[in-house]
Amino acid sequence: MRYLPKSPAERVEMLEQIGAGPGLKTIADLFAVIPAEYRLERDLDVPRQMAESEIIDYFKAAGAQNAVGYASFLGAGCYRHYRPVVIDSLVQRGEFLTSYTPYQPEITQGTLQAIFEFQTMICELTGMDVANASMYDGSTGAAEAVMMAARITGRHKSVVAATVHPEYREVLTTYAQHQGLPTTLVGYDAESGRVDLAALDAAVTDETACVLVQSPNFFGVIEDIPAIAALAHAKGALLVVSIAEAVSLGIVKPPVEADVVSMEAQSFGVAISYGGPFCGVIATKEKYLRQMPGRLAGQTKDADGNVGYVLTLSTREQHIRREKATSNICTNQALVALMATIFLTVYGKQGIRDLAIQNLAKADFAAKTLAAQTGTKLLFANSPRFHEFVLQTSETPAQLNARLLDEKIIGGLDLGKWYPELGNATLWCATELNTRAQIEAAAGVAASQAIEAASSV
Repeated sequence: MRYLPKSPAERVEMLEQIGAGPGLKTIADLFAVIPAEYRLERDLDVPRQMAESEIIDYFKAAGAQNAVGYASFLGAGCYRHYRPVVIDSLVQRGEFLTSYTPYQPEITQGTLQAIFEFQTMICELTGMDVANASMYDGSTGAAEAVMMAARITGRHKSVVAATVHPEYREVLTTYAQHQGLPTTLVGYDAESGRVDLAALDAAVTDETACVLVQSPNFFGVIEDIPAIAALAHAKGALLVVSIAEAVSLGIVKPPVEADVVSMEAQSFGVAISYGGPFCGVIATKEKYLRQMPGRLAGQTKDADGNVGYVLTLSTREQHIRREKATSNICTNQALVALMATIFLTVYGKQGIRDLAIQNLAKADFAAKTLAAQTGTKLLFANSPRFHEFVLQTSETPAQLNARLLDEKIIGGLDLGKWYPELGNATLWCATELNTRAQIEAAAGVAASQAIEAASSV
């Protein structure tokens, strides 16, 4: 944004225009209505202004303090994947770099076509008929999908698997607490790491609007979606499947049995950026289209027969009048969706599959290598998984991660906050950016604890 300074003469002229009365001669006079005891009569205690060259030097010095050269095995809904450089080159063009919602198709054909292409790719990946563009992130997408199911069914209860991302469940609770939409939490099988189907069957009633599961789930395990769908549909409930790792769809069968799919598309070329903004998506069957929140771009033809794109099947009330809308999502997420569109275009169908296979192979090697160390156990070892896995160790996660940090390795996520019953358990993730050397180095750190323990006996 440009800074447009005003000269003293211009400021006087502006004050004369807005003054409409005597006494308005300075900027301070604008604040005369504020009681004197609440006015700050001194300069702000902030550092002096800097010249441009000083600002550049300051940020260079600050950047030098960043931790560089660390290997990371964190995942849990926020994933490190390679981002082709072309993404930033395109999304920073002036035609796209705006949060303005493309209500006027005559001047926004490029943005609308990009949204349409994004929707098409998401449908191809998820096996659904229609997709929106887009939600804020995967957590809000999951919550919106549950409320969507309640509108469709006319029911007002939901059943949620404990294997859904804990923070997704927290967001759902925030959404649901004032919606009269109570949720029932269903546990998981201790051996498989999958949702307990018997408990799920018992929890679903004729008042249940939907069942919410995640696959791959928070433990990295792939759920039995056909079995869960059959269970939910037998009692008239819808199935909502949340996908936190979009790259998994390159090799994992899409949840075509679901009624609604909520997905986090951050892995498709969206930088981690300290936690956002991300790219949430809702995709669904065509018959539920009218209850889907967010924007939908459609393809049409103009009066001359030329192909064109427009926002369709929702009025502007959808975005500006809360009481008339299916959702109060407002900010245009098209720029983030464009990042995903470019990513998917660059990789292509075979490229996404190859990327998924590489992630699967890296995680399999990491799980086997780490679990082979003394004092380390791979949980849910016999269940199908993608690129995340749970390790149980003899030492606490804090102790293990502290030793890993000494070797410039960021270890797995401590699961004790959400799953204390698992003991000293951490959630690990390996993507295409993790090298064999990094994995073996992490295993070496894990092994050194056992060696130290043995030598001290």
